[in-house]
Amino acid sequence: MIKLYDTRLRQKVDFEPVEPGKVAMYVCGPTVYNRIHIGNARTFISFDMIRRYLSWRGFEVTFVQNVTDVDDKIIKRAGEEDRTAAEVAEEYTRLFIEDMRAAGVQDPDIRPKATEEIDTMIALIERLIERGHAYAAEGDVYFDVRSYPGYGQLSGRDVDEAESGHRELRADGQGLEDRKRDELDFALWKGAKPGEPAWESPWGAGRPGWHIECSAMSEKYLGLPFDIHGGGADLVFPHHENERAQSECACDSTFANYWMHSGMLQIANAETGETEKMSKSLNNFLLLHEVLEQVRPAALRMLMLQSHYRSPLVFGEQRVNEADAALTRIENAVRALDWLLEAGTPRGEAALAPETAEGELSAVLDAAALTDRVAVLRANFAEAMDDDFNAPAALGEIFSFVSDVNALVADATCLSAEEAAAGRAARDAIVELMDVLGIDVTAAEARAAYPVEVVALAAEIWPAMTATTPRLPWLTCWRPAPPPARRRTGPWPTACATAWPPSASPSRTPPRAPA
Repeated sequence: MIKLYDTRLRQKVDFEPVEPGKVAMYVCGPTVYNRIHIGNARTFISFDMIRRYLSWRGFEVTFVQNVTDVDDKIIKRAGEEDRTAAEVAEEYTRLFIEDMRAAGVQDPDIRPKATEEIDTMIALIERLIERGHAYAAEGDVYFDVRSYPGYGQLSGRDVDEAESGHRELRADGQGLEDRKRDELDFALWKGAKPGEPAWESPWGAGRPGWHIECSAMSEKYLGLPFDIHGGGADLVFPHHENERAQSECACDSTFANYWMHSGMLQIANAETGETEKMSKSLNNFLLLHEVLEQVRPAALRMLMLQSHYRSPLVFGEQRVNEADAALTRIENAVRALDWLLEAGTPRGEAALAPETAEGELSAVLDAAALTDRVAVLRANFAEAMDDDFNAPAALGEIFSFVSDVNALVADATCLSAEEAAAGRAARDAIVELMDVLGIDVTAAEARAAYPVEVVALAAEIWPAMTATTPRLPWLTCWRPAPPPARRRTGPWPTACATAWPPSASPSRTPPRAPA
């Protein structure tokens, strides 16, 4: 049974989907006025990991993520650059998708845009007015917060002590607060202003408020209630609190059964060693695409998965180096097993069976012990991930397995059929479980670039490779190289020696867990 932490209940609970065998997820997407930063990326990578694991566990996952392509920030940027809001939104939507694919994040099954769902939002607002939960005021429409008794339950705030926190209203200094009955009320529809995008509605021309779009699109594409609503911790209030209120008032139904939120990202100050909030004023604001120019995507994901998705994550030079070294250790183990399987088996034919190899091969690999260890790895990995998607614990199981495999095969040079099968199962388990976490550690391309004699030499000296892991210089080794270029720097390939292929849309569904 999978357990997850529900933000609303503030505890771990058993996960029981609405429809057995299926999971409906909605994760709030970006407001496309700029490239996303690594704090945004932390949220998207976390929920990508959760989605991949649910798929591997056998669930049919429907994953919806919106794009907010009409917003005050988009309009402001368009004015600064003498462009239309649509042009700004189109550019940064395209760049967001590129950045996500470069980071190894799967495309959502459905990616609705706010500007393409205006009619759906208007219909939802009309329902709220009919039910007495919203009111029109001089071209605007506001949600009556006090009409929903459950307001504040998600964020744990006392409604009498809370402020609206609605960023769109606070950005307007033209007296909009006077049009509201209560300072807590928030905008569902905003009357048109000169030079801004606008759509016709029963209340006059205007555009939707920020919160209504996610309520409308999640209901349209997933139905209510759906299973999991996710986002960053910064969205708990007011965005998700407001979504929940307006949706449950409009539909007389639970909105989402489980609320999940990822922790915040902080920056490690290289000079002081202290952690800081990422901000432009501190000159530590890092956009994802800039980071990926210097850090390979797999190492970035490894760093992010080394902290539990709900915990704060510290990003800095030392942490990147440590994550990279840890990933290299796993990659080296897979690479070494590949070389051992290739060099330790007669080329062009199956591995020799024990009865035909008597006197020729020495069975130095305990195949039974290795087979049992693979089963333990799979069970422990699933147990860790079933506990609120505990990726750090799951990685710990993989690292422990790598150490055990290194010890078991350290002296192996030639394999029987049974030993080769056990070695292949060990190699495949590492690759499969890392892929569940969204990291590809296969060494097929690297192995293919080496001649047979080098592969044979590698099998002979492989214990020396597993004994140490080279530390890579900060932000120098991971600059992408042209994909065709391959070179060696010493007897063993380092991460610098092999370029990774151009970014492409990752596989949508990872392999499923064995029955």
